[in-house]
Amino acid sequence: MTCTLVKSFPQMKHEEIEADDNVSTVVQFVLLGFSEFPNLQGLLTAAFSIIYMVILIGNSLIVIITRLDPALHKPMYFFLSHFSMLEICYVSVILPRYLVSLWTCDRSISLLSCAAQMCIFLALGTAECFLLAVMAYDRYLAICNPLHYPLIMNPRKCHLLAAGSWLGGITVQIGQTCWIFSLHFCHSNQINHFFCDLPNILKLACGDTSVHEVSVHVVVILVATVPFILILVSYIKIIATILRLPTAQGRAKAFSTCSSHLLVVVLFFGSGSITYFSPKSNHSAGTNKLLSLFYTIVTPMFNPVIYSLRNQDVIAALKRLFLKT
Repeated sequence: MTCTLVKSFPQMKHEEIEADDNVSTVVQFVLLGFSEFPNLQGLLTAAFSIIYMVILIGNSLIVIITRLDPALHKPMYFFLSHFSMLEICYVSVILPRYLVSLWTCDRSISLLSCAAQMCIFLALGTAECFLLAVMAYDRYLAICNPLHYPLIMNPRKCHLLAAGSWLGGITVQIGQTCWIFSLHFCHSNQINHFFCDLPNILKLACGDTSVHEVSVHVVVILVATVPFILILVSYIKIIATILRLPTAQGRAKAFSTCSSHLLVVVLFFGSGSITYFSPKSNHSAGTNKLLSLFYTIVTPMFNPVIYSLRNQDVIAALKRLFLKT
């Protein structure tokens, strides 16, 4: 797919407008993606297409079985279905747009489209942080306070927690996106990434962006660090409770219901925090793209596998579904 390089690299027209303060600013970006590997563009197109289909099918199956199977009509699986829906939306903001650019050999993206992609991506990422914290809280109540669990996690509270997770970060991320895109972009119109990510956008801004970097840190602390601390506290109490269980079988069962969620938390927060706690870091572009692949594509792809293979209820529900069909 050499056409990708032909249309993207040879001095692609750098569209500009004159700003009020006589500073030229970019009105169109070029997403370079993985164009440093020109011989692998066809392979990348096939790989990302397959990965996207796997993510859609795997997470859709989780949503279907948790809605159709009465045995999974529990708070734990209610939140798991919302998490799977969130993963589908999260990936769909990025991958289809990048696949189209690979298929059409057109890497350009308008300023407005870039801002919209970044805003929706950040809002969904915030929702994922909140939902992971809610899922940890659910496990904490189920293991540490089992007698009151059905009363506390009633259907109304489950719906409120899910809605709060989805909507919690929208206002913050809209405000942050508007503030970031009020800057002038004069360094270049080339984004060395496969989607419009906040750290890469800040690198193209003119002048001193230290205030904007501080705002990024503050938002990350609010929408990522606080949920992570809540998850950490929940699991410290969960582990302490599990270790006090009288039987080895009870301890093993309790650990199995939490280990899948804990693995997803480590993958998502580990790779994401490295990127967003250092907006203008010294990481190479290749390292940043690799980290982004983990929390945008790899984690959503393996989530259904992680949750299904380590959960006997989900496996049984999948068997019942396939036997019916």
